[in-house]
Parts: sequence; structure tokens; C-alpha cells
Amino acid sequence: MSEKPSLYQKGRYQLQYRGVECTNCGHPLDMSDRFCPSCSQANSTKKLTLKDFFDEFFSTLISYDSKLLKTLTALLIYPGKITKDYLSGKRVSYTNPFRFLLSLGIVYFLLLSFSGDFEKWDAYGADKNGSWFKKDGSFSFDTEIDDENKAALAQLDSLNLSEKIAKSDSILLSNPKKHFEKIKSKGFFDRLFAQREFHSAVFRAEQVYDYDKIIEKHGIEDSRTNQYAHSMATSLMRLQQQPGSFFSSVISKVPFVVFFFLPVFALFIWFVYIRKKYNYTDHLIFSFHNQALLFILLIISFVIDAIFDVFSSWIFIFIFGIYLFMAMRKFYNQGRFKTLLKYMFLNFVFLILAIFAITILFVGGIFTF
Repeated sequence: MSEKPSLYQKGRYQLQYRGVECTNCGHPLDMSDRFCPSCSQANSTKKLTLKDFFDEFFSTLISYDSKLLKTLTALLIYPGKITKDYLSGKRVSYTNPFRFLLSLGIVYFLLLSFSGDFEKWDAYGADKNGSWFKKDGSFSFDTEIDDENKAALAQLDSLNLSEKIAKSDSILLSNPKKHFEKIKSKGFFDRLFAQREFHSAVFRAEQVYDYDKIIEKHGIEDSRTNQYAHSMATSLMRLQQQPGSFFSSVISKVPFVVFFFLPVFALFIWFVYIRKKYNYTDHLIFSFHNQALLFILLIISFVIDAIFDVFSSWIFIFIFGIYLFMAMRKFYNQGRFKTLLKYMFLNFVFLILAIFAITILFVGGIFTF
């Protein structure tokens, strides 16, 4: 049965409004029952009024704030304590670690996305044909460039990349069937990227973006791989035109990636502490709590940076590093040397997994943007 909520003692929850049967599931009740033992609904027969509705809303809000305050206090001041309490059964006093982490992750990355102003990078995107160059070889975007970068851009202009790309596209599109016949025997990924190259060439040279029209005009096979290649080419074109919007889209997905990443990381914690009494879920909750603290520190850092125009993230990451070591010692009850070795190993694993997760996120973003 789920945890029972705190019960507001006034209004429709007074003793005089209690019934002998649950209005939700029909389970028999005693007048002394404040909740239904079957479904946890509060025992009240009084019709809900507008006043009752707002009374309950603020009562629930105050109750949640109380949990939130206790959770924040335990996380910030007592490393490892909140996980021990939660696993020992003291759960009503704290917020759910899964929901808490998800909320913090969404808040942090929303702040990061809005403050980053990534959309302004769209000014450096390609034109509607997916090219950064005009016919004269100059850049397509009309944005002021710093003096130190002008020399590098001038050198790129001198390469006549626009002409070279146009020539390559012209050769490819002159005989598409030959191109597809040539790549037919290649592996899946080689074939996929070669087909993507064809669709990108069609976008640039002919400004035709409809898949069915491309298939019909060039007489190429309508296959699943070809559809994937067209989708990839479309996403890459949008990425070229709107690089800022792409990064903003990727960042907004990070909180959800964390929940696929941490369960994998918890497997390594379980392996390192395999002789301990804790099971996999215990290690996962420990990971949730510590990741939640990291988000709290990063949010605090973000606020400080916004107010004082400084860069303080590294300080809070350093604080988190010390906190994590203390939390591991407190929760797993091992000596400094053993904890230090496991701490270093798990941080290395965390770094590798994070790089892998970010890579997958960016690659997935390119396919789905």
C-alpha cells in the first residue's frame, strides 16, 4: 500500500464527517479510521467545497515543503544519512528520491537552457540549402566577426568550398543509380552514410525535400535504409541551419538521460561493494541522493554566477567531490584507504559513462532533431 498523506484536521476531515464505508473502493471502515486501509483515501463523506479544495491544496503544499526542507537539510549537512534513513524505513519524512532528482534535473537544465541563449548561435547557421557559403565563396551568415578571426575566415573563403561541394553534388546526381549500385554491397552503416550523402546533395542542388518526390524523380529504391538516410540528411540540414536550437534541444533531454545513466552506474557500485549487505536498489537510491545534491550545488552556483557575474561552478564541484567521499564512508562504513580506492575507481567509471551518454545523446539528437 502506498504511503498515507498527511491529513488536514479541519473542514471535511472532522470526526462528524467520517463514514463506515470507503467512498473510493467500498472497503468497510470504522469511525476511528482516518484513512482507508485498502486504498489510503481519507475517510470523509462531506461534499467537497471550494474552501475545502484550497484548504487541502495549501495543507499539501506545507506538508511537501516540510519534507523538502528536511530532505535538503539531510543532503547538505549529513553525508550519507538520508540514504541510511530512507532504507531503514524512515521514508515519510523525506521526498521520494526519484521524483526529487527528476525535478532538480529539469529545473537545472531549464535554467541552463534559458540562460545560455543558444538560439543566438542560429545566426551562424547555414542557409536554406544547407550551405555556409554563397556562390562567390563568402559566408552565408551576416554577422560581425572579430578581427582575430577574419584572417582564418578569409583563408576558408579562398578554398572555394562552395564550388567544390557543388561540383561533387553535380557528379553524384548525374547518375544516382550508379552511386546506389556501387554502395549496394557495403555494410549497413557505410551504405546508410552514402545514401545520406545523396539526399544531402539533392537538398543542396535541387531544393527538393520530399522523400517520395526524390525517389520518383531519380528512380532509386524505396527501402528502409533509404528512409533512414533521408531522415538523417533532413536532421543534419536542420542542425546546420539552427545549431543553437539543436544544442538547446539536446540540453533539455539531459535530465531524462540521467535516469538511464545512473542505473548503469549503480551496477558498478554494486560490484565494488558486492560483499556489503546492500542490494542493487540500495545502491541506486544512494546514487539518486548524491546526484540530487550535485544538482542542488549547481543550481546554487548558477544563482551566484547570475547575481555576481562570476564563475563558481568549479568550487561547488570540488565541494561535491569531498561530500561524495564522506557520504561513501558514512553509508558503507569502510576505512579511508578502501573508500579512497573505490572512490577513485567509481569516479573514473562515472566519467567514462558520462562521455558515452553525452555522445549517444548528441548522435541521437542529430538523427531526431
